[in-house]
Formats: sequence, C-alpha cells, structure tokens
Amino acid sequence: MALPTWDYFMVPVLRATLDGQVHRLRALCELVADAESLSDDQRAEVLPSGGLRHQNRIEWATTYLFKAGALERPARGTYAITAAGRELLASHPDGITERNLRTWTGNGAAATTWAAVEQTPQPEPQTELDPVEQVETGVDRIHADVKHELLLRIHAREPAFFEQAVLDLLVGMGYGGGDLAVTRTQLSNDHGIDGIIDQDILGLSRVYVQAKRYAPDNPVGRPDIQSFVGALHGQQANQGVFITTGRFSKGAIDYAAGVATRVVLIDGARLAELMIRYGIGVQTRRTFTVVEIDEDFFE
Repeated sequence: MALPTWDYFMVPVLRATLDGQVHRLRALCELVADAESLSDDQRAEVLPSGGLRHQNRIEWATTYLFKAGALERPARGTYAITAAGRELLASHPDGITERNLRTWTGNGAAATTWAAVEQTPQPEPQTELDPVEQVETGVDRIHADVKHELLLRIHAREPAFFEQAVLDLLVGMGYGGGDLAVTRTQLSNDHGIDGIIDQDILGLSRVYVQAKRYAPDNPVGRPDIQSFVGALHGQQANQGVFITTGRFSKGAIDYAAGVATRVVLIDGARLAELMIRYGIGVQTRRTFTVVEIDEDFFE
C-alpha cells in the first residue's frame, strides 16, 4: 500500500495532540505512524536525501498546521494543539487539505501572519508530495534526461574521447590526480588496457581501466571480462575497472564476482550517474537553497 500523502497526516497529527500534552516532533511522528498502523515497508521508505519519507510527510503536516495556528510551539521542537486546532479538527474530521488551511478562518497570530505573507495567488497544491519531495522529484527528472543525453553524446564521439572521459571521471572520484600519473594507453597497442592510474607516487599500486562503448542491446559478455582479467594478469595486476556505456550480461557479472582478481563493473546507467555526481561532462545550471528557521537565533 502506498504511503499516505503529507496532507493526509494533518488530521492524525491533530488527533494525536488532542490529549493537550506537549509533544516532541520526533515522538509525535512515531505516535502518528503507530496510530495510522503504517507498515514496516512504509516506515522504511527513504527520500533521495536519505531521510525517512513518512517522518518527512508528518513533519510537513505539522509545519502547515503550525503556520495556520492549529498547533503552537511551546518550546523548540515541540508542539501542542490550540483551541483553533480543535475547531479545525471538529470541522474537518475526515480530512484536511492545503486549500482548506488557506481558506480556513482560524485565529491566532500564526494564522494571521501566514495570511498576510501569502497574499499572491497560489498554484493548485500538489498534495501527493510534500515540498521537499517535489523539489527532489524535479531534480531526479532533470538528471534522468541528462543521463540519457550523456550516453548519447559519448556514443557520438570517437573511442579515444570516451577513454579520456573515463579517466577524468576516476580522477574526479579521487583516484590518481595531482602528482600521480594518469595514463591513457595507445589505441593500437593497449594489450586490453585503456588506462592506468597510479595510486601512490612510486606507482606501486595501480588501477587498470578498460572502457568499451557498447549499445544497450549489445551487452558486455563473460568473454570480454575474461579477456580483461587476462590483460590484468599480464600486467601482474590484481585490480581493475571495466566501464561500458551499455550493460553487462549475467554471465559477465557472475564471472567478475567469482574471480580472484578484483574487477569492478560500471555499466552505462552507473557511469552517467557518477558523471553527474562528480561534475564530468556537466555543469551546474541553477542552485536552489532551501532554508528553515534557525531556532538558535530566537533562543
């Protein structure tokens, strides 16, 4: 069952505070989760940022109720229901939406301040996701498009470009760089090795790289990985990275997992993800800053 939307939790939050007690936010989240019988799977869902999704949605419901004057904040990180909150729950026992809050004639300084600040026309609320999830979902959609285009651009360039891009990525990830040697081998005589990265100033520890441009419908198979392992043995090496713009067959994955030589496989999807994370082939178009109140400032 899908996790309820953030606005769904406004009624459960008010019900959980009907006892008139002051509740700490984290404890209030768990109280609501228990009251709504959220499953283990629902409680385990995480946001891209790493936070628990159900806690995030309950916290947003609490924030909006506070803004509307239905909850008060007696102390930092604590909440209690107000008389206006009891009235709101009594008038909307089956559910409260963001539109209900914006049109509700609640009382209290918080509700009055919110109404004064939000005088401009508001778009139709997207209640399925809370504001943070909306931002993260938008970023994920943009990144999905960029990942696809990255792979298309790589396929449109010559093999040497791809090999250099792979080395740039590994350096960006912290392998080699600085005074350490990063070498792209000659295409005509690479002996199955496309790049070599020194991990120490003397070159005693090296990472060997193989880069193959493969279409998604033409997977890298076990023979390709066996050849790479053979090339590593020829260099007396025990570790290497095989990177492709395509994907790996199950046989290739199983072989790499079982061979004594340490071989890391990076397919096209993972490659594009890493290029975005480490800023290879992409640039930041816009930065959004999300702020919250600094409680220490008002202590």
